[in-house]
Amino acid sequence: MNPRIVPAIAIVAVSAMALAACGTDESPSAEDTADTPDAAAADIVVTAADLAGNPFLEDWTTPYGVPPFDRIEDEHFMPAFKHGVLEMRKEIAAIASNPDAPTFDNTILELEKAGDALNKVVYPFSALTGTELNDALRELQREIWPMYSREIDAITLNDTLWQRIKAVYEQRDALDLGEQEDRLLELTHRNFVRAGANLDSESKQQLKEINAEISKLTTTFGQNILAETKGFTIELTDEADTAGLADDFKATIWDDESEAWVLTLDRSVYETFMTQSENRELRKRMFDGYRLRATSGEYDNGPVLIRIAQLRAKRAELMGYESHAHYQLETRMAKTAQNAEDFLLRVWRPGLEQAKKERADMQAMIGDEFTFAGHDWWHYSEKIRKERFDLDENALKPYFALPAVRDGAIEMANRLFGLTFEPVEVPTWNDVVFAYDVSDDDGSHLGVFMFDMFARDSKRGGAWMNSYRVASNMDGNNVRPIVTNNLNLSTPPAGEPALMRFSEVETFFHEFGHGLHGIMTRIDYPTFSGVDGPRDYTEFPAQILEHWPSEPEMLELYAQHYETGEVIPGDLVERLLAAANHNQGFATTEYVAASLLDLRWHTLSAEEANAITDAREFERAILDEYGLIEEIEPRYRSQYFSHTFAGGYSAGYYAYLWSEILDADGFNAFKEAEDIFDPEVAARLKKWIYQAGGLMEADELYRRFRGADPSIEPLLRGRGFEVEEPAS
Repeated sequence: MNPRIVPAIAIVAVSAMALAACGTDESPSAEDTADTPDAAAADIVVTAADLAGNPFLEDWTTPYGVPPFDRIEDEHFMPAFKHGVLEMRKEIAAIASNPDAPTFDNTILELEKAGDALNKVVYPFSALTGTELNDALRELQREIWPMYSREIDAITLNDTLWQRIKAVYEQRDALDLGEQEDRLLELTHRNFVRAGANLDSESKQQLKEINAEISKLTTTFGQNILAETKGFTIELTDEADTAGLADDFKATIWDDESEAWVLTLDRSVYETFMTQSENRELRKRMFDGYRLRATSGEYDNGPVLIRIAQLRAKRAELMGYESHAHYQLETRMAKTAQNAEDFLLRVWRPGLEQAKKERADMQAMIGDEFTFAGHDWWHYSEKIRKERFDLDENALKPYFALPAVRDGAIEMANRLFGLTFEPVEVPTWNDVVFAYDVSDDDGSHLGVFMFDMFARDSKRGGAWMNSYRVASNMDGNNVRPIVTNNLNLSTPPAGEPALMRFSEVETFFHEFGHGLHGIMTRIDYPTFSGVDGPRDYTEFPAQILEHWPSEPEMLELYAQHYETGEVIPGDLVERLLAAANHNQGFATTEYVAASLLDLRWHTLSAEEANAITDAREFERAILDEYGLIEEIEPRYRSQYFSHTFAGGYSAGYYAYLWSEILDADGFNAFKEAEDIFDPEVAARLKKWIYQAGGLMEADELYRRFRGADPSIEPLLRGRGFEVEEPAS
């Protein structure tokens, strides 16, 4: 039974700091069915007729056991899910009612094995609802996730099962377990404690009700954002309104049916338009469309997120914590919300000062024509970059065609870790998806790696990694992962390659890092295999790979003009590197603003949370307190902050920046070796980071790789900021 399998299993990432995600932090919940089935527990019924011809009940004979996407229909999910739940109930009941004394094998190991039939459905369902969402799947989300939530609570709040786990844990020093087995026992015990296993019966019932309501609300929150994002378009029929737009971008947004250039809020379209467009009025319409999503009307997320915050605070209080953030950070590298905030402020202060200088420079460029505003930032920042560094983004894009970027990342993986990627024909959920069979340096099969790169109406925004299957190796059955990377690039015209902005290249490498973390694992137990660890660590294996694409040695490998094959010229590389920290004040400030906002929502006590009635007013008061300038919006305003209110980053959005301490310091190991492919450093990175999953606490894994604790100084210097000593 792998409790990490929950709605929104994805790793979300955005640009250099990388956003969208691994799993949600909401404890899935359920009625306590293993002890005494009650009415709610008995409500799941599925017949043989319901299951007839259902591919989820078959042994998949597809290459590498990839789900048979060509045969899976929407109507297959619910019967297969119910079947999986009933099978898992039997497995859990057998463990809890075992008359033999509790042992590692008959309790901990059997618990780890439980739930295979359910996992076989939940992983594909969770992934597909992020890429192929339709009305039927949307309704299934509303039904399945609360049911799933109740079922997991039935396990974690089952006192009979808990007493067996506790009995094994109390004799752990005498068990002579292997390293992985000892870690599995430790984490199983800790996960049950943190899920409420030690609570009294009344508190457990309250916890179940809270978890079930949170599950419904987070699903609603995410669906509202998708509806608002996909529901916004601007049609341009007058070519004069396309002033400043590059021809390749115009081609990607042209719609034959409407005979217009159609603007959407997909991040790639939004950023490109805001950067290129000379039409200030249209830029403001796009800016407002993006930042005002889900703030009013049918899809207003304000009341939804307030209720989520209240329930999280109430749950934390029930569990004996001061706030949701106190509960969340207890097992993370930051340890406390205060530590996380202090860290953010060390970066916030120089970032905000730099942003003010950037604002002044852009106002100086504009002169007295008008007063600079938030919807001008992308456009005039690009003008400043062109002026200072003679660097035009449109001149760079022909050197960053998607196929070459992908091949470059694969070559990097080969040189660093000895991995081999071979194209493979497997069923896919969409025709744009391409897949690889990945082998290790000894020729052994590591897993299947898929890429889904383009935006579409059924796909949520951002960039992320999913797992369709996680690694395990129990009873001699070595199961290897199936992972996918998701981006939202604009679909190019027929016959043309997708040309990428350099920030999108960095995002590609970031998500590729998450995929490698999932696929290279050598951990036997799903509870801590693959993409595992505290939130402020799991971004590290992704973010460290963002350093490679701008290195001259790497650019020579993949940055080739898509028409001529010419390697990117040296002078263009020099200008690219010189401009690396351009607009860093803005990038830092918008990100840290969102991180601080996330922390403040989740450091509320239950009483404080219950007093909030207006999400926007609360948000504005917090941002004013920190001194955010009005021209910069937080990267995510509360109402569309899916990371924290529909995903796994509540009280944890700071994690990208915290992980940057690790990735900046970690990449220095390669710079110190004077070789970005140094085999000794790469071998340590492979063993202790990508292969190790959650084998040890995150700080110890990092020390095993680096030989010392990380320092914040490389992060600050890397962003072009002066190193500030922490206040004593």
